[in-house]
Amino acid sequence: MLEGKAVVEETDMLQTMQHDALGLAAKALDFFDVTQSTHIACFIKKEFDRTYGPGWQCIVGTDFEADEANQFADVETIKA
Repeated sequence: MLEGKAVVEETDMLQTMQHDALGLAAKALDFFDVTQSTHIACFIKKEFDRTYGPGWQCIVGTDFEADEANQFADVETIKA
């Protein structure tokens, strides 16, 4: 379970979206093994697309760095 273990490191998302992202990450971990990062990312992306409209991207993994630039999207980095 993710509760109490995840830390939002960097975001420009609204507080409600941050809460939704953390909740969906926890829910995804109930359905998928932690090693199934592709399935977890797809689950979170589909839920965000359904709730907030299409065009979301979700990257799930460990020990990586990326520079993602998109002027039209909110960004959230969660460290678990």
